[in-house]
Amino acid sequence: MTSTLYQAAIAAFDQANAEDPNKEVFEGKEYPKELLYAQRMSEMQERYAPDASEAVKLACRAQHIQRWKSPRSDYAMDKKGYMLWRTNLYKFHAETAGALMKHVGYDDAMIERVKTIVGKKELKSNPETQLMEDVVDLVFIEHYMLAFAGQHPDYDEAKWIVIIKKTWDKMSERAHDFALAGKIKLPEALVPLILKSIKA
Repeated sequence: MTSTLYQAAIAAFDQANAEDPNKEVFEGKEYPKELLYAQRMSEMQERYAPDASEAVKLACRAQHIQRWKSPRSDYAMDKKGYMLWRTNLYKFHAETAGALMKHVGYDDAMIERVKTIVGKKELKSNPETQLMEDVVDLVFIEHYMLAFAGQHPDYDEAKWIVIIKKTWDKMSERAHDFALAGKIKLPEALVPLILKSIKA
């Protein structure tokens, strides 16, 4: 790993995410929301795939980079608006990460490789994109699923089964085994629903 370039890129990603005006408190300390998310992504990646490529490590750290600059409220509050927002987010994150990598001195080949992963291109066919997707979903289950449930008390069990199954279906078999082997902290209140969902 080109440690000097890598460390410079990680520092640039973190500096960009430190500008997040949205805050989250974790273990008594306040963090810029997307900086905390990026750190959780790297921590999960090291737990799940410590031998991941440099490109995957960079992509995991940049996966949500400056997400607050493209709020969901800028798009129509329907399925079409949601899908457009997601598509544009992938492009935004990829371009932002690529620009920062370029600034610190990465070559075009590595930049394009990371942009492909961050942009979630070739999911299921590109092992590096799939690896990042696994990390994304494991982080969501461990850190964000319970809070997401709290934001949607109107969702019934059938709705939750669909949501959890969609997340599960995006993961590889390796990630399934990792999650079910106790390698991540499942949200205790949702464990019965998670287990029911993956058998549906």
